[in-house]
Amino acid sequence: MSPGLFCLLGLPFLFCQTTGSLWTSSPTSSSFSDSAFSSSSGSHPGPGSVSQSLSNFTGFEDDHGTCQCSIVLPDTTFPVQRVERLELTAHVLSQKFEKELSKVKEYVQLISVYEKKLSNLTIRIEIMEKDTISYTELDFELIKMEVKEMEKLIVQLKGSFVGSTVIVDQLEVEIRNMTLLVEKLETLDKNNVLAIRREILALKTRLKECEASKGDNGPVSPPPPAPGSCGHGGIMNVSKPAVVQLNWRGFAYKYGAWGRDYSPQNPEGGLYWVAPLNTDGRVLEYYRLHKTLDDLLLYINARDYRITYGQGGGTVVYNNYMYVNWYNTGNIAKINLSNNRAEVTQTLPNAAYNNRFSYANVGWQDIDLAVDEQGLWVIYSTEASTGNMVISKLNDTTLVVLNTWYTRQYKPSVSNAFMICGVLYATRTLNTKAEEIFYYYDTNTGREGRLAITMQKMQERVQSINYHPIEQKLFVYNDGYLLNYDLIFNQKPK
Repeated sequence: MSPGLFCLLGLPFLFCQTTGSLWTSSPTSSSFSDSAFSSSSGSHPGPGSVSQSLSNFTGFEDDHGTCQCSIVLPDTTFPVQRVERLELTAHVLSQKFEKELSKVKEYVQLISVYEKKLSNLTIRIEIMEKDTISYTELDFELIKMEVKEMEKLIVQLKGSFVGSTVIVDQLEVEIRNMTLLVEKLETLDKNNVLAIRREILALKTRLKECEASKGDNGPVSPPPPAPGSCGHGGIMNVSKPAVVQLNWRGFAYKYGAWGRDYSPQNPEGGLYWVAPLNTDGRVLEYYRLHKTLDDLLLYINARDYRITYGQGGGTVVYNNYMYVNWYNTGNIAKINLSNNRAEVTQTLPNAAYNNRFSYANVGWQDIDLAVDEQGLWVIYSTEASTGNMVISKLNDTTLVVLNTWYTRQYKPSVSNAFMICGVLYATRTLNTKAEEIFYYYDTNTGREGRLAITMQKMQERVQSINYHPIEQKLFVYNDGYLLNYDLIFNQKPK
């Protein structure tokens, strides 16, 4: 190699230089031929003008005049595998982000729903705070009254019991404990009244058994009529009301009806239903079903339905069908509770409707449906009857009228009515705290007459009364509150 030969390596070219000549080549080859390069003309950069980024390498010129340079290329291998892993990781992170973002959207929707529920609950609580008395307070007042009645009964039993009074003494102790429990429960939690009710019911049963066995000296009274039986002489008395609860839609829904489905094929079963009217006191739009009374009390396991044609509080449920007055007509609709469909509609012949002859203080109840041991009935008036009450027995399948009876009682002077064993019972208002069952009409005999059976109430107006043959109770809708009454029948048949 001549003293003037040196090689310069720099990207993107390789320079091999001798005196008077310069070759360039790609740095991808370790040997270079002069025939592979184009000779440069013009200026020849000297060693001092070469870029500092180039590196010097030793080289030589072979016998053919070719510049031979030995070079070492830098490690320029591209990290493809690392880039792929990076892309894969980015893809996975993107999927996770989308998934979490969808969850956030769902949570936003749920939060919106709960905000509405919380707002509604806040409004209801404000109404309760403004109201002078709440239904839970009514519940405890009634419980206290029932306990006091049992205390009086114990005193009477102790005075007339023949033989050992150990059982009576034990019952007296239990009633005292019950009084303390009621007071304690009222101070701790005014909403938890279910347990105390069950205990009171058990005590009442034991008291009845004890009274029945107090001695053989007294006259033997006939047994009460069997549930669903008509072997009695009609209503003799009515218990004090038991406040079940406020209707599920709130204080503003003062009109409506409630009860329990009665089915002759399944007498012990039956759904509990509540059908408040809208705040206009006319339109029946929503109703709710519960399988048990406990579910109704706790507002749980409910089935809510909506219809667009219900009118008035004359609603009744029989054999898993709801019967209502069709809006703005004199028709009756039969609704299947399994699918909320109106399967049958039928016109009630000559019936007055739309407040022509509704009950006193209650509008839109010209057509009042009822159920008893004998089936489905309807109570109404006609123009021909000049507003007097008319009773018709209906075929519950087709809604065709089977038979009709005409009374001499003017319907607008009656506050409400119900049927028991084919007998119509009508009520009227005595004052803000009491109703009176004052009239009856027996479709079995055609007789009618006067009664004087007082019914206490919690609020001023009674909107509807429904009877259940197996429970032998009245289900009363009283200014938005759901009340229960036990019936006491005359043991001697008429």
